[in-house]
Amino acid sequence: MLSKPHITRFAAFAALTLSLAVAGGCRILEPDPASLHHLDHAHYPTVPKELAKSVLPPYIIEAPDILVIEATHVLPRPPYRLRTLDVVSIEARGVLDEAPIAGNFRVEPGGVVNLGYPYGQVRVVGLTPQQAADEIRAYLAERFNEPSVSVSLLEMAAMQQILGEHLVAMDGTVTLGVYGKVLVAGLSIEEARCVIERHLAQFLENPEVSVDVFAYNSKKYYVIAEGAGLGDVVQPFPITGNETVLDAIANVNGLQAISSKRIWIARPSPEDETVTILPVDWVAITAYGVAETNYQLLPGDRVFIEEDRLVAWDNQLAKAFAPVERIFGFSILGVNTMRQFSGKVLQNNNQGNFGGGGFFP
Repeated sequence: MLSKPHITRFAAFAALTLSLAVAGGCRILEPDPASLHHLDHAHYPTVPKELAKSVLPPYIIEAPDILVIEATHVLPRPPYRLRTLDVVSIEARGVLDEAPIAGNFRVEPGGVVNLGYPYGQVRVVGLTPQQAADEIRAYLAERFNEPSVSVSLLEMAAMQQILGEHLVAMDGTVTLGVYGKVLVAGLSIEEARCVIERHLAQFLENPEVSVDVFAYNSKKYYVIAEGAGLGDVVQPFPITGNETVLDAIANVNGLQAISSKRIWIARPSPEDETVTILPVDWVAITAYGVAETNYQLLPGDRVFIEEDRLVAWDNQLAKAFAPVERIFGFSILGVNTMRQFSGKVLQNNNQGNFGGGGFFP
């Protein structure tokens, strides 16, 4: 067993540790003045909310948004020279009736079009459609009397690189395949369409494209939940222009056991670098269907969920007492070990005295 001085020292140490932990816990319960700024003010009547939402301003493209770009009218600037994998329409007259030449032909690797049996291949890469027709006519004239040939471009191989989804890179550009890159960051969708068409006009004749946003990756709101002394949780969500506070809490599967019902929105303002605090009445929104504080979320909003102060205080106490519990555990283990070994030594000594025929002192 522990001696009386040992018990006294342990009791004094435990009392000192408890007083420090309680003092720290009391400080936890004190509200942070910065976090309470504007929370007691009246509701903001002009702020968009569930039953009075507003339309967000035109979307500004930024990295890493994903755009869908589709060419609706793409024709090459004359004179266009054929490239590998282009598709041309070829029609020839004055050739074999049983083997007509009429249809679509792809310019194969090597720069040739295969006219089929028994005509063979003709090299057309690097030629305009008219020059390709003259080349094919000259080739067929070696076997037939005055053949006529017409060639027209149906599909450019590069056109497929304009279609589809395009990621806005870190430098704010989208890649249009062989047509290079275009800077679209900081532009609206309509402005981006005009810029892309103007860039393509260097290579194409009167190009027309459609531009839309496939993934809104650059505009987000954040749900921040205090962790009651165990670390905060921050979750970003892309914003589409229709989310409210209730949607944000639903996205994080509701309030946690460590969370209080004290919620507010911290809304940054880029004009004067101030922050607007919008208090949220969670009970009114959920239990009574009052939408007054169910605000519409805007890009950059922080939905802050305050921790439960009692849970935080309990966690702080647990963290403060953890070292003390370890010290007590090691102390008790050491005392029990000493008692066990001391008993065995005394028992062995007594047995030795009896076996040796000695005498008791």
